[in-house]
Amino acid sequence: MNFKSFATIKMSCTGKLNGGIFALFSSYLLKIIYLLPMIFLWRSFAENGADLGGFTLAQLLTYTCVSSMLSQQLNVWTEASSWNYDGRLINLYTHPQTVLAQIIFTTIGGWVPELLMFSLPMAVILPFFGVNIIPATIWFLPCLILSISLGFAVDTLFVCLAIRMKNSEWQISCLRRAVSAVLSGAVIPFALLPFGMGTVFRFLPFGSIASAPLTLFVGTINSSSTNLAPLNVILLQVLWNIILWSLAILVFGKSRERIVSYGG
Repeated sequence: MNFKSFATIKMSCTGKLNGGIFALFSSYLLKIIYLLPMIFLWRSFAENGADLGGFTLAQLLTYTCVSSMLSQQLNVWTEASSWNYDGRLINLYTHPQTVLAQIIFTTIGGWVPELLMFSLPMAVILPFFGVNIIPATIWFLPCLILSISLGFAVDTLFVCLAIRMKNSEWQISCLRRAVSAVLSGAVIPFALLPFGMGTVFRFLPFGSIASAPLTLFVGTINSSSTNLAPLNVILLQVLWNIILWSLAILVFGKSRERIVSYGG
């Protein structure tokens, strides 16, 4: 990462604050409004003796809270699709960085305000409500990094789909939200899904994006003395990163001539 990268991150972070700090609080309030019913739901299930799929109540609460705190990192969503629609994407070719690098660092810069004004305060407050926010294993850290990398690869593929389909950015966005909500495990842990669907979803790319780091964080993946189970999760993420980044770079290169020049 060089000076250009840091400059891009700084500009993106500053841009998020252009409307003022209080303008961001509405989205944070919505996160809290979403979080409270989920907490009461898990508590109700536990009190009524429901099968929690091997989770304890404390683990489920941690899973849900950490998923909310890291929602941007566990569901990477860049603005590249909308940039293609309004013609800004092609302007990135005039800047002294690769297009994908600009997209990635702009997105990372946009994460900073939420991490500082929502995730960090939540990490301080939640322990007072009995929610553990300390990872159960150090494997969580490399797993999260690989998860974010894989998220950017998946986002790039969706951007390529938006480029190919031209004015269908809204439909693609709706499709993506539906698919990622079900297949990632960010909302409902795979262990709670019926008919063994979670076992299948765990081996798909979306499962390596959200479910993998979250289950490592709460410690529901078997952490034996040899750490074989967490290592297998990491290796699966590495495999998906190699496959999807290779595909994303190839497809993005072939999609460049279809990028909108003057807006949708």
